[in-house]
Amino acid sequence: MGRPRLCCFAPRVLEADEHISDSSSPDGRNVFDRDTIRKEDFPTESRSDALIHQKVLEAATKLVLGRSASVSQASPTAAAAKKMMPPLPRASSSRSRSMQDQILPSGDLGKKQEKSEDMLIQEKVLEAATALVMGRSTSVRQGSPISAVTAGGGGKKRMSPLPRTSSSRPRSITDQILLPENLMKQEPSVKDLETNHFVLVHGGGFGAWCWYKSIALLRDDGFKVNAVDLTGSGVHTFDTNNITSLAKYVEPLTSFIETIRDGDKVILVGHDFGGACISYAMEAFPSKVAKAVFVSASMPMNGQSTLNILSNQEGTNDLMRQSQIFQYANGKDHPPTAIDLDKSMLDDLLFNQTPSKDVALASVSMRPIPFAPILEKLSLSAPNYGSVRRFYIETMEDNAIPLSVQESMCSSNPPERVFQLKGSDHSPFFSKPQSLHKILVEIANLPANERAAAVHESETALS
Repeated sequence: MGRPRLCCFAPRVLEADEHISDSSSPDGRNVFDRDTIRKEDFPTESRSDALIHQKVLEAATKLVLGRSASVSQASPTAAAAKKMMPPLPRASSSRSRSMQDQILPSGDLGKKQEKSEDMLIQEKVLEAATALVMGRSTSVRQGSPISAVTAGGGGKKRMSPLPRTSSSRPRSITDQILLPENLMKQEPSVKDLETNHFVLVHGGGFGAWCWYKSIALLRDDGFKVNAVDLTGSGVHTFDTNNITSLAKYVEPLTSFIETIRDGDKVILVGHDFGGACISYAMEAFPSKVAKAVFVSASMPMNGQSTLNILSNQEGTNDLMRQSQIFQYANGKDHPPTAIDLDKSMLDDLLFNQTPSKDVALASVSMRPIPFAPILEKLSLSAPNYGSVRRFYIETMEDNAIPLSVQESMCSSNPPERVFQLKGSDHSPFFSKPQSLHKILVEIANLPANERAAAVHESETALS
C-alpha cells in the first residue's frame, strides 16, 4: 500500500518500538529526517485531536519548507489525515432524557461545539508552531489549559511532543530546501579537468605499495592512477647499494613519463625523498606535468640536495639520526652506499598516528634508501621546473620531517598553495587517507587559467 507523501518528505506511521529522530543537513542546518507521526498521535477518543495534528503538520511543513502548504481535500496531507481520522465519538450514556433537560437548538449546539474545537485547535497549533520556531520541543504538560482534551468521560489525553531540532535560529523562507538527491554523495566530474591522471611517487625506503589507499580512493572517483617503484624500491629488484646517482634512482619514473603522449599531462605527487624525484622530473618534462604535489616532502631549490635541506635546519628532531643505520657496501673507508632504518623505531619516527596493520605492512616491506641520490644537488631552472604549478601538503604531527622544516621549505621556495593535514604523521596515506584524498582532488580541480600567477611566483623564488 502506498504511503502519502508531502513534497520531498514522506509522513510515515511508526510502530510501537520505533522512535522519532532528527538529523542535520550537511550545511549545518537541522531538518526533519522524516515527518514521522505515530499511530497513537491520532486517538480514537476525539475528532479534534486529529484536526489538531492535521493543522500542526501543515504549520510545521510551512516552517520547514519555507513556503505555504495549503492542505486541500485533494492534497496528499489532507488525504492522509482524512484516512487516519476516526469517526466522531457517540455518547454512551444510558440515562433516559427527562422533561427538565434543557433542549438546545441544533444550530446553537453546532456553533458552540465548532467554536470550542476551533479555539482549542488554534491554541495547540500556536504552541506547536512556537516550539518549532524557538528550536525546542514543546511537551504538553498535564494541567496546562492547552494540554487537557476532554474526551467522553472527562479523562485527559496527553499530546505526543513534536520532533525537535537542535537549531536555535528561527527558520527563514530563504533557507535552501534540501532534496533527497542533494544528500547523496556527489561524485567529482573528471572529464573537464586539465588532467585526471595522477602519478604517485613514494619516499625513501617505501614503495608503490604505500599508496594502496590513495589509489583505491582516486580510482573510485574516476581518476587514472599510476604508482611507480623507484630503482631498488618496492618490488624493483635492483641492489640499492649500486645506485650511484639520482638519475638512476628515478629512472622508472622518467621512463614512465616518456611514454605519455605529447599534449597529455599528469599530476605528480611526491612523498618524502620523492619530492626531490618529482623535482627532477619537472625539470626534464615540464610540458607533461600539469601540477606537482609535495606531501611532507623535500622541495629543493636550484643547487640544493635533500641532505642540505634536512641537515641545515636548527631544532630538527634527533629521532631520524638515531634511527639511521648506514650500510658500507664498498667498505667503511668509503662513503656509505645506503641507509636503513631501525625497525624498532619506525612507530615513533614514521607511523606515530598510523593504524597498526599498516605499520605491520611497512615493517615487512620497507627497503634501504640509496645514499648517493640524497647527496646530489639538483639543477633546476625557471623555464622548466619553475613553469610547473607546485603545491605543498604539511603534516602536523610529523616526527621524520618536523613541521618547522616543512614551513621553512615553503617559506624559502613558496609553492602556489600550502595545505595542512591535522593529526597526520609522516605517512598521511596511512594515517589520514581520506583527508589526503580530498586535498588531492581539490588540487586536481583547480582550473588551468590560474597557471600564469603560479609561474610568476616560481620565477620570483628561483631568481
